[in-house]
Amino acid sequence: MADILENAEANLTPTMRNLINMLWGEWKTVEQQIEELTDKLEQISASDAGCTRIRKIPGIGPIVATAIVAAIGNGAAFRKGRDFAAWLGLVPRQYSTGGKAKLLGISKRGNIYLRKVLIHGARAAAMRIKRDRAPIGAWMDALEARAPRNVLVVAVANKLARIAWAVLSSGGEYRPLASIPA
Repeated sequence: MADILENAEANLTPTMRNLINMLWGEWKTVEQQIEELTDKLEQISASDAGCTRIRKIPGIGPIVATAIVAAIGNGAAFRKGRDFAAWLGLVPRQYSTGGKAKLLGISKRGNIYLRKVLIHGARAAAMRIKRDRAPIGAWMDALEARAPRNVLVVAVANKLARIAWAVLSSGGEYRPLASIPA
């Protein structure tokens, strides 16, 4: 950007140069603020025991970990992981009549922000898990063969939410299993 502002052959008017210089200064200020907030978030995440335990789960970084711990603490408000996933709106809506249950799309109820960051984390984890060949990879391959990519991502987010709840509520460490059932 400095080269553009100092280049006399760029055919920029003095007003345009001042405007670009001002916007460039604002850009650098915002970048610096983002770095400071990221460092502060890392410190908060590293200082909390629950955050450090769930950050070991693929797809859960400092943003997702702090959001989950801030929302549910140790997970005692939910009886099981499915209740937590349902609270987030990551389970299918169900329409039942005449003894026939029909599963629809996700309910999208509950904490919108937490659902969104979990889905973003699941999207990143889905790409990484395929490369690393993690234990959950076989389950993901089977699901991807029969469902669209976004359905896979939401299913992974659902699984991540349940795993995070289990880790927080048990007080134990995350231990990936050798094989995860579908």
